[in-house]
Amino acid sequence: MSQHLSEQWLDDLKWDDKGLMPAIAQDHKTGKVLMVAWMNREALSLTIAEQRAIYWSRSRSKLWRKGEESGHVQVLHELRLDCDKDVLLLSVEQLGSIACHTGRESCFYSVFKDGQWQVDSPVLKDPAKIYEK
Repeated sequence: MSQHLSEQWLDDLKWDDKGLMPAIAQDHKTGKVLMVAWMNREALSLTIAEQRAIYWSRSRSKLWRKGEESGHVQVLHELRLDCDKDVLLLSVEQLGSIACHTGRESCFYSVFKDGQWQVDSPVLKDPAKIYEK
């Protein structure tokens, strides 16, 4: 099979002008949204190959294997694409129950209530302990 044919599924996607696409990670059992990150072609291809979430870190300009420092790996269960072919939805098993760098289950821990943002999820592990070298 030629390289072009093997990447047809990547060519069908609508990448932004930087070659990126938002990727939503969702708990495969509960459906809870854990985080949103970005993927480029290589990250998506590696995610499929390794069956774990691999993103593109915009701040570090490099591939980011979720859990490479924290140990909080996201095992891929299913990959979906939206109708416009420009957003990915990853159904994952979040190892360690922590997806957020703040030590919480989800990055979506603030809720707008009574005219302000309020934290509604506890820190499960101190971030300083997660990322200590």
